[in-house]
Amino acid sequence: MQPLPPVAQDHRIETVPKRFKEAAMIKAGDTLMNPVTKERMTFLKTSAETNGDYVLIELRAAPCGVVAAAHVHPSQTETFEVLRGTLGAKIGRKTVEARAEDVLVVERRVAHKWWNAGNDGLVFRCEVRPALQFEQLIETIFSLAADGKTNKKGMPKPMQLAVIANHHFEDVQLPVVPRWMQKAALALGAPIGRSLGFQPHYVPAGETAAATA
Repeated sequence: MQPLPPVAQDHRIETVPKRFKEAAMIKAGDTLMNPVTKERMTFLKTSAETNGDYVLIELRAAPCGVVAAAHVHPSQTETFEVLRGTLGAKIGRKTVEARAEDVLVVERRVAHKWWNAGNDGLVFRCEVRPALQFEQLIETIFSLAADGKTNKKGMPKPMQLAVIANHHFEDVQLPVVPRWMQKAALALGAPIGRSLGFQPHYVPAGETAAATA
C-alpha cells in the first residue's frame, strides 16, 4: 500500500435544493456523518483524482460504531490500515481484531463487516479499489441516516433500499444469498420503489449531510 497522505481539511458539500437527484461530486476533504452507525468519513483521495483506480477514506467511529450490515463487494478490494483504537472485523468465517499500524485486506467477493471493538474512538484509513460508485453509495446512505430515513441499523426502507441496491448491484451485494436470487428480488422490488418516487441517489432536502469542522 502506498504511503498515506495527511488528513485533508473538512469542507462543506454544496447544499442541493432537490431531495432526489444525482449525487454531488465528492471532493477530497469532504466529510460525511452517519449519526446512526456513528461513522465520520473523510475522503482523502477521490475517484476523480485517481481516474477511477481507487478511493481513499479516513473513517472515525465512536465507541459502539459499526458498519450498517455485512456485505460483499463483487469487484472491489478493501485495504484497512488502523491508525488508532481497535478494529473488530469478521472477514469470511474469521473474526479478527486489528490495532494501530495493523493492515487488513478484504478481497473481492469475500463477506465482511467491521465494528469498533474498543472503548475509545476508532480511526482507520481504507482504500477501496477500484472506485466504481463507492462515493455515490456512501453519500446516499449517510444522507438518508442524517435525515432520519433509516432504521436503527442504518438501513433505508425496503422499497427505497431495493432501488438503491439494484443501481449499486455491482458495488455491493448481500452475503450468503445467491446472486441470481438477489437480482430476481431486486428486479421486482426496484420498479415498485421507483413508482413510489424513490431514486438511486439521495441528498438531504435542507441542510447538507456534510459535517463541519
